[in-house]
Amino acid sequence: MIPAMPATALSSRQASVVALRFGRLAAMGTVAVLILIAGVWASWGAAQHVMLTKGRESGTIEVARCGGGTCSGPFTPMSQGASARERVVIEKSVAVRKGQTYTVVVKPGSDEVVRSGPAGVLFAWIPLGGALLLASVVVAGGLGRVRAGWVLAGVGVGLLTAAFVTI
Repeated sequence: MIPAMPATALSSRQASVVALRFGRLAAMGTVAVLILIAGVWASWGAAQHVMLTKGRESGTIEVARCGGGTCSGPFTPMSQGASARERVVIEKSVAVRKGQTYTVVVKPGSDEVVRSGPAGVLFAWIPLGGALLLASVVVAGGLGRVRAGWVLAGVGVGLLTAAFVTI
């Protein structure tokens, strides 16, 4: 320390560096958590019906026609209390093809269905896989936690790959 320099100048500089570092960590941590919450939120809309099937109607759909963003076909029940329906609607995606039969769960109070089984569970959690990949960049770059970033990226890639292979 220079004799003419007061001791408080050095400590205030250190305090500002610490405050900036804390602010960066708090901001990037908040962004990473919000990205993960958004991924869970986007996934939960379909995942709740696929994972919590107790008391829900389950069966199969034979896709008869597709148009726009949906496909439709007759519903054949497989669970007790389920009723046959002439037409139910499933979201059109790369996983749904005309003429194929899929196991599905009916969303309560509607004629919409979502795929069930391992393929349905993995398909429902695809938005979380994308959120994990995005959050890995924020964690590794913004927080400086490279290993944690690689772990998040690995889990995200694993989830997306498993969904791709299963579907």
